[in-house]
Amino acid sequence: MIQIPYEQVLSKIKETSTLSEEEIQQKIKAKLEQLSGLISKEGAAHIVANELGVKLFEKTNGKVKLSQVLPGMRDLEVIGKVTQVYEIKEFQKENRTGKVGSFRLADETKQIRVTCWGSKADEISKLVPGDNLRIVSAYAKENKGYVELHCNENSHIIRNPPGVEIAVNIGASREEFTPAQRKSIKDLQEQEERADILGTIVQVFDLKFFENQYGASYVFNVILDDGTDTIRCAFFKIQADRLAGKKPEEMQKYKENPEAFAEVKNELLGQIIKCIGKVKINEMFNRKEFTVQLVDRDPSPQEELKREQGTPSF
Repeated sequence: MIQIPYEQVLSKIKETSTLSEEEIQQKIKAKLEQLSGLISKEGAAHIVANELGVKLFEKTNGKVKLSQVLPGMRDLEVIGKVTQVYEIKEFQKENRTGKVGSFRLADETKQIRVTCWGSKADEISKLVPGDNLRIVSAYAKENKGYVELHCNENSHIIRNPPGVEIAVNIGASREEFTPAQRKSIKDLQEQEERADILGTIVQVFDLKFFENQYGASYVFNVILDDGTDTIRCAFFKIQADRLAGKKPEEMQKYKENPEAFAEVKNELLGQIIKCIGKVKINEMFNRKEFTVQLVDRDPSPQEELKREQGTPSF
């Protein structure tokens, strides 16, 4: 089912009918009461729109603008400009290995994340910000309140097709990509999605192995100090590999011999590192923590000088 936010349904009914917002909400409330809680408020709004003859969306598939993409749409074709490329991740699930990667795509109406699975994830390694793309046979899903495009083996990603040039309005959506902003640890805000911090490792915790939806994984934490405050930083799998300076197969050996990880811990103490990631609140301990999305274990003094002079390095 194609999912349209309640506020968007309400706005569409108001635009295309003679009813006031109060009258529309009364109809939705009446529909909820009539169906005795069997549907959500969004579902009731959909029914009211249908009864009033309001067409909520013009297209459910085919070529669309990014602002027209809604969760549940399939067989979509879009064009856009790449604004950011993220790393490819490997995962294991039910005795099979897979790959997933993502990038951000923008057109003149909006900017969203595109997630690629399997062989399509490998194609991400060829992309650079500024590439124009045509994506064919994608489908849309919701993730944490945002709509995303997904590409599988049936999708096609065409890089820099002839005659395609995208006029991008980066400010068209709250989902836009924004470069990571350097922050002092003391200034990090709750739920900040993309921050850049630089600090010294003052404590390293043990490597922990666990199972998640993608299969086996691992994480270890460090305490980072930048002189303004300290924060606990979590490094999962690929970022753990990068910080430790180890290959995945080397990290797996610590599962059978955890004491050997002490050498890595000692090596990391006192190192200055740069991390991009997001802030979350650990409710149990009522403290801010940092989930690392990208780590640089050897930040360039020249790049840091450029940053101080106002030129971003990431």
